[in-house]
Amino acid sequence: MRGALLFIAVFALSMLVIPMIAVGYPIEEPADLALHSPQSPQQESQTAAVWPQQAAEEALDAPQMPPELPVEMEQVQESAESTSVLLGVEAFRVLDESTGEIHTVSVRDYVRGAVAAEMPAVFHSEALKAQAVAAHTYALHHHRVQMEHPDPELKGADFKADPSNMKVYITEEKAREFYGAKADQYWEKVCAAADSVAHLVLEYEEEPIVAAYHAISAGMTEDASNVWVGSAPYLLPADSEGDYLAPDYETEEEFSYPELKRLLLAAYPEMDLSGQADTWFGEMERSASGYITAIEVGGQVLHGSEVRTVLDLRSHNFEVVDTGSSFLFVVYGYGHGVGLSQYGADFMARQGADFEEILANYYTGATLKQVVLPQ
Repeated sequence: MRGALLFIAVFALSMLVIPMIAVGYPIEEPADLALHSPQSPQQESQTAAVWPQQAAEEALDAPQMPPELPVEMEQVQESAESTSVLLGVEAFRVLDESTGEIHTVSVRDYVRGAVAAEMPAVFHSEALKAQAVAAHTYALHHHRVQMEHPDPELKGADFKADPSNMKVYITEEKAREFYGAKADQYWEKVCAAADSVAHLVLEYEEEPIVAAYHAISAGMTEDASNVWVGSAPYLLPADSEGDYLAPDYETEEEFSYPELKRLLLAAYPEMDLSGQADTWFGEMERSASGYITAIEVGGQVLHGSEVRTVLDLRSHNFEVVDTGSSFLFVVYGYGHGVGLSQYGADFMARQGADFEEILANYYTGATLKQVVLPQ
């Protein structure tokens, strides 16, 4: 695909959709974006960051994040008013994972539903706008990929979603059901934000970018090349200090020696865990953002994402503590850490940043373009 930068999510194939990537939104953890090359026969859901159900009700009534930290941002290369145009579409064809049906969803309805599914309505409107642009861009990117390299598993659709389980996007009816007594207020806010930027997407080298996003970074986002095969100049580490203030930024998961041994051997039968538990974990390597890129476990070297998958951790930025009878995993952030951080975006907005500044911070060098419909 000319100009497109595509990836293979070699570490996300066994991950269930969740965060990436929205409060309440699915009960599972945020789904890591599955970015595939056109040659890949597999297509996973591209939900970026959704949040656990138990946090939904709390988040919808949560107080605004306090403006405690300074934020510095770069302006986008071009303003929305002065930018040139990029060819868009009137609607997306979405394969419903629950029913197997393909639905044609207008861009307006899709962007609205994606914001409602992926980000709490209590977030700042500028953060909601940034999420809307990212979701629209990601969908358009997948449309372009399927036009040139159709995936037979999608049956002619652009991508998969599961609206009934609030994954990727939801209908107005589902959103109102979720919002409950505040349905009118929250739906109006989401629609106002989404509609105001529905004509904009992010591009790089004349193509819509892979606008990855996640729930909470570990304070700095991750370079895509440390998570997926390939690289993209617009998915580089970015400061996201507001994430330190996010609820459950730091979490802990504890596994007894027998339990951990069972889980690891079930995933990696050739792993050698015959010795004392204090010998199971060896050296580890981290990226500049702190995410684990290599860790020795039972004589094998794994990527941090692989350990995360096996143990169902919230991210692959973690510390391993041997307590003498168990291993305690102290985990930072939520999601794969690439691209826009949703909590970080909300924090930036509450410091006065607009959606363009938020997008410029998380997608280095990407440019806002107005989309036009084909003649």
